Amino acid sequence: MKPNDENGKLSVEQRPFRVLIISGSNRRQYNCPGVDSKSRTLMLRMAERLPQEWEIDYEDLGNVYAREHIQSCNACASTSMALCVWPCNCYEPNSKAEPDLMWNLDLYSRLDLADAWAIIGPINWYAPSSNLKLMFDRLVCMSGGNPREDLIDHKDPEKAMQLEHSPEWEELSKNHLEGRTAGFFCYGDNGADELDSTGRPKHLKHKHYFDPEEEPFENERNAYAPLVWQSRYSGIEVPDRLWRYVEIGHGKKYSDNQAEDIEKEPNFYDKFDAWTDAFADFVHQKGKVPPNKYRAYGYKPPSHLWEDIKLGWRNVRMGLGIPPKDSSPAEQQAQGLNQDATLSFHKSEGEKLRD
Repeated sequence: MKPNDENGKLSVEQRPFRVLIISGSNRRQYNCPGVDSKSRTLMLRMAERLPQEWEIDYEDLGNVYAREHIQSCNACASTSMALCVWPCNCYEPNSKAEPDLMWNLDLYSRLDLADAWAIIGPINWYAPSSNLKLMFDRLVCMSGGNPREDLIDHKDPEKAMQLEHSPEWEELSKNHLEGRTAGFFCYGDNGADELDSTGRPKHLKHKHYFDPEEEPFENERNAYAPLVWQSRYSGIEVPDRLWRYVEIGHGKKYSDNQAEDIEKEPNFYDKFDAWTDAFADFVHQKGKVPPNKYRAYGYKPPSHLWEDIKLGWRNVRMGLGIPPKDSSPAEQQAQGLNQDATLSFHKSEGEKLRD
């Protein structure tokens, strides 16, 4: 059945089981690729195959012309885990300054509402697609993120560092989506038709630069290992049998390896359907997942105008070479490490070098 977000207000016993399927390819026909991805086809196929008494939510992360993108993670956790707020407050819904697809698609809430996630995507350059990586980077906050931004005045680094060392922090820092299940289905062409008989790229002039024996991954599914292990680290169960890679399009030109060509690939749909059935069986047996203490569902970002004014003043003072006393920027400045006292925040290092 179609998802009804109002069911998130019901008890676990009353609400339907819910799954979120993500198509992770960057391609959409409404941008310069001009063609929809195989992962979109597989997402829709899976949605039809799963039990229809479940709530089946799905989303395509493909790039649509003039639509916002998932903004990158600012790595707040590397300053202090308490600065990494759950759900992410580096960005916010409907922002004009930094529009963010993660918030505008309400993905934090939808991930929270789902009992299980199915992630489908291609391998791009020995790795997941950039959009999938962006989404998971923005989920660092699900693993120990700070659910109380009021304790750090929205985004005050010094207050976050203090909170991280307080007894209160142990109670706040939780895996906020723990207990759910995630399945990963990735596919790739193993170089398509670009390799020569030695396994090297045909167009490569310096053949000794590339040793095919040293290529990563005996099992190509390991291209998605960062996403799988981030999930497991964060309390999301990823059973080994639900982490699958299937090759498609090897030896073919890219233009001959489109969604409409899947049916020509021996057993590809059979393997995908088997993965879908294994996913459905596992999550059915596991059952519904109770919500965690600090939910993304129903969360409304608080107003932070005054906090932004204070942080803006902090930026101005740092730009003038006056960082907060006893702060990390003050220590870095004293040691001559950052060379970052400037009021031209947006000026790149390359521009400065060329002044």
